[in-house]
Amino acid sequence: MMNWQHLLSAQRLCNANPGKHELGRTDFHKDHDRIVFSSAFRRLGRKTQVHPMSENDHVHTRLTHSIEVGSVGRSLGHMVGERIARYLPSHVSPSDIGAIVQAACLAHDIGNPPFGHAGEYAIRDWFRQPRNAFLLEPLTALQRLDLQTFEGNAQGFRVITQLENHRYNGGLRLTHATLGACLKYPWTVDHAGEKEKFSCYQAEFAHLQTIAADLGLPQIAPGKWARHPLSYLMEAADDICYAVLDLEDGIEIGLLKYEQVEPIFLTLAGDSPLLREELDEAPTVRRKISLLRGKAIQKAVNAVADTFVAHHDQMLAGEFSGDILRACPGHIVDSIAKAKTLAREQIFNDRRKVEVEVGAYSTLDVLLDAFLNAVYQLLHSERQPFRSKRILDLMEYSVPKRDWSHYHAYIRVLDFIGGMTDNYAQYLARQVSGLGM
Repeated sequence: MMNWQHLLSAQRLCNANPGKHELGRTDFHKDHDRIVFSSAFRRLGRKTQVHPMSENDHVHTRLTHSIEVGSVGRSLGHMVGERIARYLPSHVSPSDIGAIVQAACLAHDIGNPPFGHAGEYAIRDWFRQPRNAFLLEPLTALQRLDLQTFEGNAQGFRVITQLENHRYNGGLRLTHATLGACLKYPWTVDHAGEKEKFSCYQAEFAHLQTIAADLGLPQIAPGKWARHPLSYLMEAADDICYAVLDLEDGIEIGLLKYEQVEPIFLTLAGDSPLLREELDEAPTVRRKISLLRGKAIQKAVNAVADTFVAHHDQMLAGEFSGDILRACPGHIVDSIAKAKTLAREQIFNDRRKVEVEVGAYSTLDVLLDAFLNAVYQLLHSERQPFRSKRILDLMEYSVPKRDWSHYHAYIRVLDFIGGMTDNYAQYLARQVSGLGM
C-alpha cells in the first residue's frame, strides 16, 4: 500500500537544498512558481492547442489551456485534500494538495512540440522512414523506440527534470510529490502499449527510479510503476477542460452552433428553471456559453472529487485502472463522451486545421533532415561539411559534443526542435530550406 507520508515527499530532485521555510509559501507552492517562470512554460503561448496558427485571440493556446487546467486542478486537489485530511501528514494542508495538482497541471503539456499532436506524429514518422534507418543503427532497441515513439509526456518529464534552470542536474528541481503527480504514465517506452503512451525516456530512467522509490510507488514490472494518486486528478482536470473548452472554441470560430453545444453543457451543469432563466437573460452567445461552461466544470469537479474519495483505498493499493472520469456518474461520463465526439467530428476535421497539420509534417521534415543529418556528420566525419557546421551553429549552446553517444546527441536535437513555437519552427524551416531568402 502507498501512504501519503511518502507520496507527499518534499524531497527535491538531485538532493537539492530545500531552502528555508517561507511563511505562506510551502515547497509545493514553490514548485508552482518554478514552472510558471520557466521559459518552456512561456513558449506554450505560441504552441497549438487544437487550432493551429489561429488569428482569433479568444481561441485557446497551450498556455491558456494549461492555466485553465491548473485552475481546475487546484480546486480538485483542495477539495480532495479536505476530504482525506485525516490521512495527511501534519505538515501538509489541503491547500498544499491543491498546489501539487495545480503545478502538475501547469506542466502537463510543457513537452509538447510545435503543432501539437500533429507535431508528435510527424517526429515519430520521420524516425520510422526507411531512408533514415542508418541514423538509428548505433542505438539500442529501446533507444530507437524512444525516438520512433516521440511522446510529449516523456519530453515534458525531460524538460522539467533536465533542461530548465539546472541543466542536466535536476532541471527545475521540483519536489518528488509534484513530479509524481506529473507522471501520467510512469513507465518507459517498452510498456507504451497500442496507444504508445509513456512518460520517461531512457535518458531520464534514473530520475524515474529515484522518484518512484522515494514516493513508494509499487513497481508493477521492470521499468513500470503504479501511478501517483494525484496524477489522476491532473488527468481529470485536463480531460474536463479540453472536453468543454474545445466546444467553446468551436463556437467561437464558427465550426459549431450554440444549439449543438447547449444540450451537452446543460446535462453536465444540471438543467434547472433558474439556469434557463439566467441563459435567457444573457445578452450574447459568448456570455451564454461562459455561464454554462462554469457550471458544467463545477459539476464535473464535484463528481471527480467524490469519485476519488470513493476509490481512495484502491488507488493507494495501486489497483485503480483507467481514468477517474470514467468512474464518475453516468451523466458525467456520457456528457464528456458526447463533447469529445462532437469535437472529433466537426472540429478536428476542419479543412484549415487539416491543411496546417499536413504542412506541419513538411516543416518538421525540413528541420529534422537538416539538424539530425548535421549531428550524424559531426559524430562521424573528421572534416564536417561547411553547411552542417552552419546548421549546428543555429543550435548555439544546445549543440551536442563530438564525444556524446548517438542517442544523447539525437535527443538533444529533439530538445531543440521540440521546444520551438509554431511560428519559429515555420520561420526556421523556411530559412534552412532557402525558401525564406
